[in-house]
Amino acid sequence: MKALLVKYKSVIRFIVTFLIVYGVLTIGYNLYLNVSDGSHFYPDYLTHLVAEQTNVLLNGLGYESRIMPHPNEPSMKLIINGKYLARVIEGCNAISVIILFLSFIIAFAGKIKTTVLYGLAGSIIIYAFNLIRIVILSIGLYHYPWRREILHSVIFPLIIYGTVFLLWMVWVNRFSKKLNQNE
Repeated sequence: MKALLVKYKSVIRFIVTFLIVYGVLTIGYNLYLNVSDGSHFYPDYLTHLVAEQTNVLLNGLGYESRIMPHPNEPSMKLIINGKYLARVIEGCNAISVIILFLSFIIAFAGKIKTTVLYGLAGSIIIYAFNLIRIVILSIGLYHYPWRREILHSVIFPLIIYGTVFLLWMVWVNRFSKKLNQNE
């Protein structure tokens, strides 16, 4: 057993670090959600911000878009040209995806400066891709409402998780190899 632990020490360290970081960030995020009272930004600041930014982008693309608090659930209603299309919920703000991304990057950490900068840049890229994803999804739902299930459940998760996967591959192949060569 000891031989296996020694042999797979780096794998075990990666898994344990990943789980600890993921757990700490998830607990922190859940604490944030529980503290957020929704009085200034409904349902919470980050979800509200994503809804606002989606609205700005849609209006910038020539759609008459608006958002409003959903009366029956903690979400923002997204309305295009007077048609209620979708709701922006807490899961739409990409924070849980960013937590997953950061957990991997930290578990595979390189030099501190590189890890922090890549984690920040990757988080911004994921956030931006998420906004683009929501905008395209909204436009798709407006023009092709009968494609709702495939758009929401297949294509757009593929975009966001594909982005995360590519960022992970760049991290592992570009930055962590250099770190390993320097050790």
